[in-house]
Amino acid sequence: MITDFQDWARSRQVRIETSLQTLLPPANVAPERLHDAMRYTVLGGGKRVRPLLAFAAGELSNADEERVTIAAAAVELIHAYSLVHDDLPCMDDDVLRRGKPACHVAYDEATALLAGDSLQSLAFQLLGEYRLADTPQMQLEMVKRLAQAAGSRGMAGGQAVDLASVGESLTLPELEFMHIHKTGALIRAAVILGARCGGSLNESQSTGLDHFAKCIGLAFQVVDDVLDAEATPATLGKTAGKDAENNKPTYVSILGAGRARELAEELRCDAYQSLEVFGTMAGRLRQVTDFIIRREF
Repeated sequence: MITDFQDWARSRQVRIETSLQTLLPPANVAPERLHDAMRYTVLGGGKRVRPLLAFAAGELSNADEERVTIAAAAVELIHAYSLVHDDLPCMDDDVLRRGKPACHVAYDEATALLAGDSLQSLAFQLLGEYRLADTPQMQLEMVKRLAQAAGSRGMAGGQAVDLASVGESLTLPELEFMHIHKTGALIRAAVILGARCGGSLNESQSTGLDHFAKCIGLAFQVVDDVLDAEATPATLGKTAGKDAENNKPTYVSILGAGRARELAEELRCDAYQSLEVFGTMAGRLRQVTDFIIRREF
């Protein structure tokens, strides 16, 4: 079963990488430096967790993989843009991303800012350029979902709370609120968009899937906090210990590493329970859940 999942995940990672190579503007097309920075940022790095979630969720609705590929690429472009901006000196001021110099280090701050802006625009261009759902109304809902996940009520809003929380003592609910937006919103969007590329789900299925996505979004951040505290830069592909150095509130600083691990496992169980309505159809999503929560623990 593990080998089966590894083969499945590898094939989807190759699929999304190939698609992104095609969908991104060529580096030899003007403005060359900007396009080169966009490709540098997106290609050849990361586990592609969000696309894997989209592909696995698409299996619940018998979605066409061509559709899911475009939706997953859009989500991954939003994620990549957020990493470029998060690494800027005015944000988290990090110099390493996915095992190589951050975009603003490899190029310059202005180019990095524009690369992030352009990746975000390209994501929405894809959602408008390709037919991804059975009805125009459903496709509009997908656009709305991704826009909300990326904006002030999602990822950008969560980042604003994160920046304002440096040096502050947050309660656990306050920390959860921040990460439901900063990290969880885009992960939830990946799951929902993947499923909506196929047939309609009934009300109980939709509710269960959304709760699953919320659980896995939080769990992803809990694991990230533990890894930031304990893993090496070689393992992370980015600067380790950055949260503690910057005095940022995390699940580890509030709960301790041991209790944070327990919370991740509790969220995994909750996520599994949310998928019971799908029976064996959710097998792949359960495997992706384990891949996310148990990585490098």
